[in-house]
Amino acid sequence: MIKIFVIEDDELFGSVIQNKLEMESNYEVTLFTSGEDFLKNLHLNPDIVTIDYNLPDITGIEILKKINNYNKNIITIILSGQNNVEVVVEAYKNGANDYIVKNENSIFELANSVKNLSANVNLRKEVELLKDQIIDRSKYDKIIGESKAILNVIRLLQKVEKSNILALITGESGTGKEVIARALHYNSMRKREPFVALNVAAIPEDLIESELFGHEKGAFTGADSKRIGKFEEANGGTILLDEIGEMDINLQTKLLRVLQEGAITRLGSNKEIKLDVRVVAATNKNLVDRVKDGKFREDLFYRLQGILIHLPPLRERGNDILLLARHFLNQFCIQNKLGAKTFTKDASEKMMSYSWPGNVRELKALVERGALMSEGDKVSVDDLMFTQELYS
Repeated sequence: MIKIFVIEDDELFGSVIQNKLEMESNYEVTLFTSGEDFLKNLHLNPDIVTIDYNLPDITGIEILKKINNYNKNIITIILSGQNNVEVVVEAYKNGANDYIVKNENSIFELANSVKNLSANVNLRKEVELLKDQIIDRSKYDKIIGESKAILNVIRLLQKVEKSNILALITGESGTGKEVIARALHYNSMRKREPFVALNVAAIPEDLIESELFGHEKGAFTGADSKRIGKFEEANGGTILLDEIGEMDINLQTKLLRVLQEGAITRLGSNKEIKLDVRVVAATNKNLVDRVKDGKFREDLFYRLQGILIHLPPLRERGNDILLLARHFLNQFCIQNKLGAKTFTKDASEKMMSYSWPGNVRELKALVERGALMSEGDKVSVDDLMFTQELYS
């Protein structure tokens, strides 16, 4: 569907244009009777705009300039009662794609112009669609895998990598949520600034606020000196709040305020410190259920979901299991000077059929154990010692 905005202060003439264009089934046409009204809706991103040159509130040239400053991909057509060469040249110099003189044939000329220019719109959309499907693996070489599920994750990262949008990464324990958070950071505009990761569940409840926001000397018993928190440490960069679902409900309130105001206050201080930090949260919990149970603030849940990135469990990633296993094996052998090793056929088949309750984290530990236990250049099923079988 091609979105067309028509700007025409003569409502009757504008309606004729709208009706003519709407005879095409793939056009969605909206009529505006003033330039200002149109500009208030420019954020809706039309594909084509037809502009009456002589509007009462703003000139067609001014509208052309504003459209080009906003988005040069928007196609523009000027309709004017003036057949003056200087006016035509001015229109084209300011980005108009076509100029039509109003006369008894102008409606048909406009329809033909829109039809011809629509081909450019469709081509651009096809190119954009292809760009979305192309993955630059050189930037995401730390994310190992070729499954549809993991490629969709990388495509999503590419879409948001240059923005500052908050991200919530979900997935079972061991699926690689910190790897994804790091990939998001190191492919962003903040890549030269700090990346700070904090496992919320690993910090005692009475220390977590100080850990996040810092404290002044004497703020509490044992606070012998001033200390900056993880948010200040990450200033300019990215902070990963891992296992956010385990955060105390009272601290969630303070975190929400930090996200809304972009500032923190150290314990024992009344002074606000403005920060520029991108927040990425991760959890293996179902936050919807925790909201229902009153254990997670609903407003914080929606605030964190700027972009939701869900990581599939390893058992759903097909041949990625072997790609990851070989990667971990090669990496471990190089680091420990063990010489090159490969998996036996039986070991590969067993890894493909195993359920991987610990996901990628379990696979990495299993492969490293197998590399140490194996003799020669082959890692067998017996060398791997699968966790479920060890404890069954």
